[in-house]
Amino acid sequence: MSEPPPQRVSPIGSPDEYTLPGRPAPAASTVLDAYRQTQFILGGELALFAAALNLQIGLVKDAYPSRYRTHALAAIVPLWSRAFTYLGDALLLLTRGSYPSTLPLVRAAAEAIAAQEGLRGGEMEAHHDWLRGTLRPVEAFKAFEFALGRYFAGEPLASDPVLRAVYRPASDLGRPNFGASLLQVAPESNNTRLAIAFGDASFHLGWAEIVAGWLLALASRQLRTIVDAAPTFPISDERRVEYEAIEGRVDAALARSDRAAVQEVEDGSNRRYLLVNFRRTAGAAPKRVLL
Repeated sequence: MSEPPPQRVSPIGSPDEYTLPGRPAPAASTVLDAYRQTQFILGGELALFAAALNLQIGLVKDAYPSRYRTHALAAIVPLWSRAFTYLGDALLLLTRGSYPSTLPLVRAAAEAIAAQEGLRGGEMEAHHDWLRGTLRPVEAFKAFEFALGRYFAGEPLASDPVLRAVYRPASDLGRPNFGASLLQVAPESNNTRLAIAFGDASFHLGWAEIVAGWLLALASRQLRTIVDAAPTFPISDERRVEYEAIEGRVDAALARSDRAAVQEVEDGSNRRYLLVNFRRTAGAAPKRVLL
């Protein structure tokens, strides 16, 4: 068996609470309207998201005692912290009507969660090997080294149904693909006109529901990663019940037949995305968009 890394794991600090973004001020009228409508239409989902992130904070605090500060925990927590921040920042942007900016954060959160699963799934020694050989001065550069430690867990992204269903469309929509760009800045375009709005932050129910659904799915999936990582993390019966309740509520929210969502479909030999119930306002007729 390999020697453990030499570094000790210090106490891990964490926020006391996650709170939802407040009303932006000052802000453009479109941003204020996006915030107001997001609160009014998706308020229940925002509260559920907050509950999921506050449970994550509780799980971090449960692992504070020194007996839990293993190198395995130290491998997972930095990735978990990044996913937590990505999700929180994406939710903030969602409430401001900045839907395009959420896409890279959603993708990054999915990758960070997948990396945790990759480590748990048998690749933990890759982290420990890296840790044994870094965090030291490098005289040639007069610098202290944090070796990059390249790591990408492709298998969980491809095989996990929750991560795959979010990662693939968020990645393709976040890249400079032509159809993705037009759908984000000109969703009312059709075969007779291109209705482009530059830097627009107007509320769009379809985009809001799609992004909120992804954030809920990833927040719940992150919780499952930690709950399944016991005994690396201490998971009490109370915490497990709390997680299962949140998971059930997330599943119910995502199963609503009238919510906008992205479905992966096959068109001959091509994999494409079908957006269903896509509409700007609640009163508008829902439409289907094929990317």
